[in-house]
Amino acid sequence: MVMAATYEVERTTSIDAPPAEVFKHLSDYHEWGAWSPWDDMDPSMAKSYTGESGQVGAGYHWTGNRKVGEGRMTTTGIDEPNRLDIKLEFIKPFKSESETTFLVEPRDEGSTVTWRMNGNHTWMSRIMGIFKSMDSLVGPDFEKGLAKLKRVCEA
Repeated sequence: MVMAATYEVERTTSIDAPPAEVFKHLSDYHEWGAWSPWDDMDPSMAKSYTGESGQVGAGYHWTGNRKVGEGRMTTTGIDEPNRLDIKLEFIKPFKSESETTFLVEPRDEGSTVTWRMNGNHTWMSRIMGIFKSMDSLVGPDFEKGLAKLKRVCEA
């Protein structure tokens, strides 16, 4: 079996909050600590922020333990309150780049939120892919993060 050169991970949930409420928690990296699935893996991870929150060019850099590694996110596109595009770069434990998109669609009195990540397989992800797909590696983290985002937005 030949592994595809690219991958996509996607999860969706419903949140009983309007798109604008959900979007403010997504577009401001300072808010991520309340719902990010990775903050629990290293509560003492070092974080720094650049640019203006909620604007194209805003950035977030983290350095943590082995589980979270080191990386950065940069906002590359915003269509408030419906779409947020992010360039995700992992620096450690291995280098990789991917594109992350959050889609927030109105639904009755709330929102449907989709978290999507896609990119090209690196040599390391190809090796890891022998044992587990990117979807099975990252998908559960997306599910946990979306569940926490739902709790934060519905509180």
